[in-house]
Amino acid sequence: MSARERIGGPLDRARHVMGTVADGVRDRWAGAPRWQRWIVYGLLLALAIVAPSPVIGSVMSPYTDWTSLLFNPIGTYILLAIGLNIVVGHAGLLDLGYVAFFAIGAYTLAYLGIKHGFTFWPTVVLGMGLAAVSGVILGAPTLRLRGDYLAIVTLGFGEIVRITAVNTNEIGGARGLTPVPHPPPIFGEEFLLDPLPYYYLVVAAIVLAIVFSLRLERSRVGRAWTAIREDEDAAELMGVPTFRFKLLAFAIGAMIGGLAGVVWAGKVIFIAPPNFPFILSATILAAVLLGGSGNLPGVILGAFLIAWLPERFRGFADYRILVFGAALVLTMALRPQGLLPSRRRKAEMADTGTGSGALGAEVADPTSAAPAEVTK
Repeated sequence: MSARERIGGPLDRARHVMGTVADGVRDRWAGAPRWQRWIVYGLLLALAIVAPSPVIGSVMSPYTDWTSLLFNPIGTYILLAIGLNIVVGHAGLLDLGYVAFFAIGAYTLAYLGIKHGFTFWPTVVLGMGLAAVSGVILGAPTLRLRGDYLAIVTLGFGEIVRITAVNTNEIGGARGLTPVPHPPPIFGEEFLLDPLPYYYLVVAAIVLAIVFSLRLERSRVGRAWTAIREDEDAAELMGVPTFRFKLLAFAIGAMIGGLAGVVWAGKVIFIAPPNFPFILSATILAAVLLGGSGNLPGVILGAFLIAWLPERFRGFADYRILVFGAALVLTMALRPQGLLPSRRRKAEMADTGTGSGALGAEVADPTSAAPAEVTK
């Protein structure tokens, strides 16, 4: 027996076991009656409410303050991943500059609050609106591109926003802006440096984003995004206005990213351009792909793991990032389509024979032979 066969045998068995468990959970959930789903929703919400408990924190994060970790990065990453999943998972558009919309939301709160005395709640709406407009501005001239070309343009947009912030003195330049205003008290609870009220604020934002995303997914808009992701040319021939729906995906994803930026900035007090590096976009994209692009529960799970595991491995000191990277590599080797992919998305990835599937709506090689039939 060759070395490759000795390695491949256990790896294939592990992949099969992991796939069977994950697919069984997904299929059982898909066939569950509505009352069972509402019970699970209620239990998950109750778990989110009691999650800051010190008992849970002693197990989940023995090296870091658990409540602070729940707000950032866990809560922030989950909210960002929900927004990016609309662009990448639903519409199939590869966005490498998503951090730009996060920055726009954060700078909206900081600039309007510090320079013009705006309070928090009106700025939430303005930050989401400006981020959505920025998504339209980015998408309008670039969404004719596909695949790698679109990814390069979005990467450039993220860097443009960061460099513009560095060179614009009106918004603090390289020095940044401080003090970013806190949200006003809610039910007598002050938003100062205590991370607990911010955690509940980000939980409320995540719940709203989940409901909004699910409603979109099950609507005519969601079906149009699915058609575009599977085959943009065929969707356009069938009468789907592909450009309009891709632009809508960019705007909605950007809006949720702007919301995350506003909520995050209200806690950190000080923001500066180095807070918005390209690596943050790559990290959120990794969370979406790890969890299962296009499947909201999988995306949330992926974002949680990406945010939580480095802190849980903090006891390994200088080796924690190495251990974290090894865990990601092992997971993707065993489950390349993501931990909890949707059945439709899994079928698409199986057809392409790769872990990323048709991500980015790549254009087929015109010299290649067309398939004899299309399977459903």
